[in-house]
Amino acid sequence: MEGKFLQGKVAVVTGASRGLGRAMALALGESGARLALVGRNRDKLAETRKLAAEIGAESELFVTDVRDEAQVAKLEKDVIVRFGGAHILINNAGTAIRKNVADFSLDEWKLVTDTNLTGVFLVSRAFIPHMKKAKWGRIINMTSVMAHIGSAGRGAYCASKAGLLGLTKCMALELVGDGITVVAISPGFYETDLTAPLRADAQKNAALMAATPAGRWGRPDEIGSLARYICSDATAFMTGTDILMDGGWVAQ
Repeated sequence: MEGKFLQGKVAVVTGASRGLGRAMALALGESGARLALVGRNRDKLAETRKLAAEIGAESELFVTDVRDEAQVAKLEKDVIVRFGGAHILINNAGTAIRKNVADFSLDEWKLVTDTNLTGVFLVSRAFIPHMKKAKWGRIINMTSVMAHIGSAGRGAYCASKAGLLGLTKCMALELVGDGITVVAISPGFYETDLTAPLRADAQKNAALMAATPAGRWGRPDEIGSLARYICSDATAFMTGTDILMDGGWVAQ
């Protein structure tokens, strides 16, 4: 989609400091949205803000840990003071620890589930009232192919992402009468900083590509384009669903 069809809209993007979060923020910025860039790394957020400025997008960075209720409350206040409202929320902040379930400490389990699931609840709860006030809203929850399949050593991550799918459906049903849609995106394997070590390992990279029907890594801009489409008026009838963008991984 082309043009500034998101002109006048404010987009809050968590995990905007790099990877898919950065790609989605920039895609929305290209379409005219004003960007509230949220993350824990100020320097990385500043890089995203610089890129946003280069494409003419207005943005501000907000250093926030989405697991912390007080920090999220401050985020809400600061975003509203800075931009005057919020219309789009992309819940992208996430983390993972690779361990068998029996080897997890409770703190490690909570780090993953609090970031990937409870953080979505806290941030959504903070900004939904502003979308209701505007009588228009788009919420995108970033899940994963791991919400659909199991993987040894990924118990906390799979559980949190599968839980996020359930939360997405419930939020969609609660908000459909307010002009707010809620959609999940389940990415497969993408070219990001986090996957750089895997891509650099020739043997692991080849095995993963052989197991991916499309035979290649996804590009962050492809997720950005999907997010931009979901945030348009063309998708007003789409809510409570999950979009797999995984090169055919889960279809096998």
